[in-house]
Amino acid sequence: MGAARLGAVRRSLRQMPAMRYPIRLGRRSMPLLRLFGVRGQDDAWVELRPGADSTEELAARFGRFSFATPVANVERWRIEGPWRWVTAIGVRVNWLNRETSFAGSPRGGVRVDFEQPIRWLRVKVPAFYLGVEDLDGLAAALAERGIPGEDARKERVP
Repeated sequence: MGAARLGAVRRSLRQMPAMRYPIRLGRRSMPLLRLFGVRGQDDAWVELRPGADSTEELAARFGRFSFATPVANVERWRIEGPWRWVTAIGVRVNWLNRETSFAGSPRGGVRVDFEQPIRWLRVKVPAFYLGVEDLDGLAAALAERGIPGEDARKERVP
């Protein structure tokens, strides 16, 4: 890509608004979610947004926890769920494979696999489960960016 074209792409990315996908917060889960610093939709979300180096990034915040990685590092996505409440709510880390989740409801999530694991806290995470309100919307946005994926839900929950 020529320098002029690259400059135009960077300018258009800076002007693009962030696409925000709120994480679904179950009303009965809120007392537990407050332990993670989640008080509402303002601090529980996933975004596709312009990054600091003029590339697009995938970012998520769940109370006092967050991560960001370039969209180019997203290898694939997969919609999964619903899950059992006890295994889904909050910030979860599977210590065997280091997969991590930000979820406020057992309804399901979009699993995002990374080409290169991202450093989160003191762990290299190969995949995040993101329990957003609009599972299909986040998946479609990733697909629009050329990232392959599938819908593997056991059942559809409204």
